Amino acid sequence: MNASTFSALAEPNRLRIVELLQGGPLTVGEIANRLQIRQPQASKHLKVLLDAGLVDVQADANRRNYKLRMEPFKALDEWLESYRSTWDDRFDNLHHYLQKLQFEKSTKNNN
Repeated sequence: MNASTFSALAEPNRLRIVELLQGGPLTVGEIANRLQIRQPQASKHLKVLLDAGLVDVQADANRRNYKLRMEPFKALDEWLESYRSTWDDRFDNLHHYLQKLQFEKSTKNNN
């Protein structure tokens, strides 16, 4: 897992850009308009995402279309997978404990 992925996604506007790009490629202007930020700000954020390998850019005449690269997100998902079973077990234990408490409370109230 590449730490630059987390660093790039830690900034709220960059995370919002990634969320926008899930719907398909967009230009810098379209991203700036949707996020209600200035185009130079959007460009700076896209540069960070590009340097982190999270997006690709394709020139089309004088427009630059940005799209997500799926490989880094697949790697992130694989890395997170190793933690999912641990959290699933912990949530199951919590669920059983809460059921036990609820049962004890209802038993106490019935007596």
